[in-house]
Amino acid sequence: MLRFTLFLFTFFVVTSQSLYSQNRIERMEPPNWWVGMVSEDLEIMVYGKNIGLCEIRLEKYDGVVLKEVKKVQNSNYVFISLTIAPQTVPGNLVFTLNSEKEAQVDFTYPLLKREGNKQHTVGFSSADMVYLITPDRFANGNTSNDNVNGFADKVNRKDKGGRHGGDIQGIINHLGYLSDMGFTSLWINPTLENAMPKNSYHGYAITDFYKVDPRFGSNELYKVMVKKAKEKGLTVIMDMVANHIGLKHWWMKDLPSQDWINQWPEYTETNHRKSIILDPYAAAVDRKTFFDGWFVPTMPDLNQKNQELATYLIQNAIWWIEYSGISGIRMDTYPYPDMEFMNDWSKAISEEYPLFTIVGEEWSTNPNQVAYWQQGKKNYNNYESHLKSVMDFPLQSALVNSLNSEKTWASSWIELYETLAQDYVYADPNQLMIFSDNHDMSRMYTQLNEDFDLYKLALVYLATTRGIPQLYYGTEILMTNPGTDDHGIIRSDFPGGWENDAISAFTGLGLSLKQKEAQEFVKKLLNWRKGAAVVHDGALKHFAPKNKEEVYVLFRYNDQKKIMVVLNKNTKSVRVDLSTYKEVLGEELIGTDILSDVKIKEASELTIKARSAMIIAVE
Repeated sequence: MLRFTLFLFTFFVVTSQSLYSQNRIERMEPPNWWVGMVSEDLEIMVYGKNIGLCEIRLEKYDGVVLKEVKKVQNSNYVFISLTIAPQTVPGNLVFTLNSEKEAQVDFTYPLLKREGNKQHTVGFSSADMVYLITPDRFANGNTSNDNVNGFADKVNRKDKGGRHGGDIQGIINHLGYLSDMGFTSLWINPTLENAMPKNSYHGYAITDFYKVDPRFGSNELYKVMVKKAKEKGLTVIMDMVANHIGLKHWWMKDLPSQDWINQWPEYTETNHRKSIILDPYAAAVDRKTFFDGWFVPTMPDLNQKNQELATYLIQNAIWWIEYSGISGIRMDTYPYPDMEFMNDWSKAISEEYPLFTIVGEEWSTNPNQVAYWQQGKKNYNNYESHLKSVMDFPLQSALVNSLNSEKTWASSWIELYETLAQDYVYADPNQLMIFSDNHDMSRMYTQLNEDFDLYKLALVYLATTRGIPQLYYGTEILMTNPGTDDHGIIRSDFPGGWENDAISAFTGLGLSLKQKEAQEFVKKLLNWRKGAAVVHDGALKHFAPKNKEEVYVLFRYNDQKKIMVVLNKNTKSVRVDLSTYKEVLGEELIGTDILSDVKIKEASELTIKARSAMIIAVE
């Protein structure tokens, strides 16, 4: 195995001549904080040449106490630990640096007033329809930032793995389209700096946790996007990464300490065996490899057991919530970081913002593994999570499998039915994020072998079952990745997002008739769902598909409203005897099919067309 030379770690040897003449503060992170936060604790990472060899004092400031100046292995870092009382007024803290060789130097740190009532920020919920965007591939709103000096990865739309130029301004320019389509929340793949030499467009190799990548825009523009989205009835979910960084992160040139990242004598990749988390027989070496192994050589694995790093990551998430006004976080690879850290991270955020929502990625088709991470779950090892939402990979897999399967002795709907029937393992199944597809898997239309009827059945199910539904950009116009599962192709450019595109999903220019039909279908379905409170939080009851029958029926209901959802996979029309559903319907059905606008009067049976769905608002 090749020796992984990255892990050679050097520290500064400081002589008396170099003490403070070189002293300069290059970074303070977080760059600011706010008064009136729920937590009174703040720890500032200060980075500068030999700063750890200086004495640091805080000038008197009412309400602020300097608890500790933490020195670490690398003398270029100190961690200043403060307590900020609730009634502290905004202003600038003044710190002094002293050394024996140089005159006293002052530096300031801003404490700001909180804007509005961000502590009451309401997160996303089952009332939302989430639209997932890979920003580099959605729309290019500002061509002047396509290439930026100092960033090696240049725009090349012909390179499937390269940067294509999409940016935050492109999202802002099309907020009206997204709102009109019926979406209410935007999950945006990471926009923080990825100063990697190539393949940096996806955003998951972060090189600066406090800076939006200039090829996407700026911190200020991200904040503007959140504000303008809210004006259009859209909230923003920020994609975050706590497990790893990019190899070109500024830390990697000068690590605070050797244990800042998970070090190995030779490069060691994670085994991806997430089952060990629940496995009572798991070997210690397997657990260590899972948690501490790297994803790839270009993504160093962070060691969240280092207390200063853990605090840094927690504060970073809180800083972005407070600064930008986002309404949710999607945490990448949730099970991979240290488990106790992830608990502390989610707990700290929920204590600061009780109504905020975090969804964690646990890519497993086993409901027991997904359920383990949700808040309120009673786990055999007493692990108590503070994570409100988890991504429902089991239901996504079951939906696709059921739609693609042929009936045998039993209905092909059975896998989907039985997966939903396992909701008893979840603390709150209505808080799970359900989805058609995402940036890491083949497009839904491809998964369904480009069968338009199955595509519509899938969308109806996602719009009406329990949970928080999410669609990937381009799902509404049948984007595909035929013949390949290459991520660069899956994340192809959204048509119309670039000047002079021959096809535009925003205007309809050049779309095929089927694409236009799909777009209109999605628009009608989502805008209906937006006002259908019974789907957001009503009770759910489904009926077991009968052997060899290809009809699946479920109901959403509360004291005021009731809807009946009928999904027919048969290649011919089917008559459905409504007496089977009398415990919910009563003796007869009166209502309107939302999709066709057809009224149903005093029916005892229902005819549903081949390979189609009905959403009946029951009267």
